[in-house]
Amino acid sequence: MNDAEVMVEVFRGTVPESRHRGHAVICDARGEIRASWGDPERVILPRSSCKMLQALPLVESGAGAGLTSEQLALASASHIGAAMHVAPVRRWLEAMGLGDADLRCGTQVPDDRAERGRLREAFESPARVHNTCSGKHAGFLTLGRRLGGGPEYVDPDHPVQRAVRAAFEEMCGLESPGFGIDGCSAPTYATTLHGLARAMARMADPRGLGQAREAAAGRLVAAMRAHPLLVAGEGQACSELMAATGGRVAIKYGAEAVYVAILPDQGLGVALKIEDGARRANECAIAALLVRLGALEAGDPAVARRLTPPVTSRRGEIVGSVRPAEGFWAEGAAL
Repeated sequence: MNDAEVMVEVFRGTVPESRHRGHAVICDARGEIRASWGDPERVILPRSSCKMLQALPLVESGAGAGLTSEQLALASASHIGAAMHVAPVRRWLEAMGLGDADLRCGTQVPDDRAERGRLREAFESPARVHNTCSGKHAGFLTLGRRLGGGPEYVDPDHPVQRAVRAAFEEMCGLESPGFGIDGCSAPTYATTLHGLARAMARMADPRGLGQAREAAAGRLVAAMRAHPLLVAGEGQACSELMAATGGRVAIKYGAEAVYVAILPDQGLGVALKIEDGARRANECAIAALLVRLGALEAGDPAVARRLTPPVTSRRGEIVGSVRPAEGFWAEGAAL
């Protein structure tokens, strides 16, 4: 077993103040590792990074045949609860004759400032559709209509979650050793970094997975690339970095500092985990990897905000920076 590698350092002046260690894998659809750091076989919980895998049964079963690309992007999203996210999820539920009470994700105060202000001024409480995972849950409800099993679709033994686990394990190429319950109450299945990267590479290049899965993977990845703001929201790293690639790459964050990327042009998948769960570190690390893969330009403002964000004083002075560690960055050398 390999130790985690230093991927990101925080400098105050010229003094390194903090270091973030982690693991990462770049893999092709055959499962061959093109590059890795740390332990490729480290078992992790992907959390929300793998929502496009959780949405595969929705599409390949035919349950999502009539869904728009916007709805598929929302099914793969961890959104900030802005009006652009909440309104279409509500319409999606209403089209099925369902409502907020049918979601099992729990309520959440939206991260979007405008929507928080609207709720406050209207004396409204946050709803379940404001939950960052409400699009995924609308997808679960849609799949549940096809598979049956009752309203408690987050139960690990429900047909929806059995279908999700089967698709997840098949895409990762290994049996999951277990699961936890995510913040939205749905199971999150464990796998290795290598397995998660393999799954992302198969989303990038789904040839040989069978007609239904090839088509499903293609629709989901295309939806994410076409609607980056629906996948996260204004100011969010997933959305801004996807836009900075010109729609060539699908990128997804997961809680506790997980990141994945799907690169269809190169047929590659990326999986990354920062051990201490720091978001500043995993945004820096995924930006560094995508620059080295030629998918991002280091000088792009959206990239620079993640690759080398400044450390500031209370007066707003720049007194340091977050930056990729020298061994991990390798001066931006191509991978």
